[in-house]
Amino acid sequence: MPTSCQSLQLGLEDLLGNLQFARRSGDLGRLALLAYCEVRRWARLAGEQALAEQSSRLINNSPHANREAFMADVDQLILGLEQARGRVVAAAQGLCAADSASN
Repeated sequence: MPTSCQSLQLGLEDLLGNLQFARRSGDLGRLALLAYCEVRRWARLAGEQALAEQSSRLINNSPHANREAFMADVDQLILGLEQARGRVVAAAQGLCAADSASN
């Protein structure tokens, strides 16, 4: 993987923080921008194709029935990113353990 696990992890932490803040603020425009541009970019770098597709569907399969439906989809995307955080952390720990064993 060309991108380091630490870089992916830090990028994901920033992305989750931005999404959660926009979610709490109810900033639909910011949520749409983050979900479509930033989540897709991060997911592709991390090899998380399902998240990239979920992000695309969130915006491309619009209009949503109402604000609540859009927010529910955003909540699912955030949940998916939180689950990906666990995978990225586990991968980073595996790399650190492998590096320690080889030294």
